[in-house]
Amino acid sequence: MGKRKNSVEEAFCEIAGRPATLRELILAVVASQAEEYNKRQEAFAAQPEILACLTKEDIEDKAQAGKIGFGVNYGEKKADVLSAQNNAIQCFEDGIYRVFMDGQPLEALDEPVEITEEKSFTFVRLTMLAGRMW
Repeated sequence: MGKRKNSVEEAFCEIAGRPATLRELILAVVASQAEEYNKRQEAFAAQPEILACLTKEDIEDKAQAGKIGFGVNYGEKKADVLSAQNNAIQCFEDGIYRVFMDGQPLEALDEPVEITEEKSFTFVRLTMLAGRMW
């Protein structure tokens, strides 16, 4: 109907192997994303003189999603895969995010998962609300 895109878009992630549990899935996804992040860092470092720009539509779409940016991290620090994996497991245990398989919540790290091309996994970061209850 309108020109606006969805704030949340489907993303595809290639992972190594075939995880059998939620823990293995989280570790594989984090490893894949950390490697992708490091590749983007290397590509940016190789050609820092490229000028990035955003169109008016890009700015409006990113504003709807809550963050306007070029998608570039100007820091030089690479992602440490092992540290990121440990952090992801700890965050799941602490309830910072939830994982859904085809819309059904996965509750335990040792819960079995079936990976196929038809399966859809959703990672949702939860936001803690400030305030008090009366």
